[in-house]
Amino acid sequence: MVHEKHPPKGDVVVRKACDNDQDAIIAIFNHYAKTSYAAYPEMLVNDRFFPFLREGTVAFYVLEQTPQVIGFGLIKPVLPFPAFIRTGMLTYFLLPEFTGQGLGSLLLIRLVGDATDLGMTSLVANMVSKNKESIRFHTNHGFTEVGRLNDAGTKFGEPFDVIWMQKMLD
Repeated sequence: MVHEKHPPKGDVVVRKACDNDQDAIIAIFNHYAKTSYAAYPEMLVNDRFFPFLREGTVAFYVLEQTPQVIGFGLIKPVLPFPAFIRTGMLTYFLLPEFTGQGLGSLLLIRLVGDATDLGMTSLVANMVSKNKESIRFHTNHGFTEVGRLNDAGTKFGEPFDVIWMQKMLD
């Protein structure tokens, strides 16, 4: 499926996510669940996914071009123990027609700022080895591959590796 790019027509703002964003966030995630390797599940998630996604977040934002939520991003500690509060795990997704316009970078800059303010020393992201766009995005933003789980999962009937990438913060 090809998505026509839509340059932002109005101001795009980064704001804190709220409960009213649940449906938009789930819709964005479900697009990738059913169409690509960007989200791990093959099946659509339901409204129970939002509390799971939100649980433990130290930063949670949406990208909004009023009145539409066009993306979201968050940070959680890499593991849910106080010893790991210095390393954050990122999750973020944009509607496909808004990718490639610097909006993912805008969201990442906000998340990096929050991570730094929280005293984090690094951020990690994990992705399917078949998700070349995500690997390129992270590499272009200072992340390096620090680990790989070979043949870790399958989606659409095809096996994939999980790549872990890390960015050290100044």
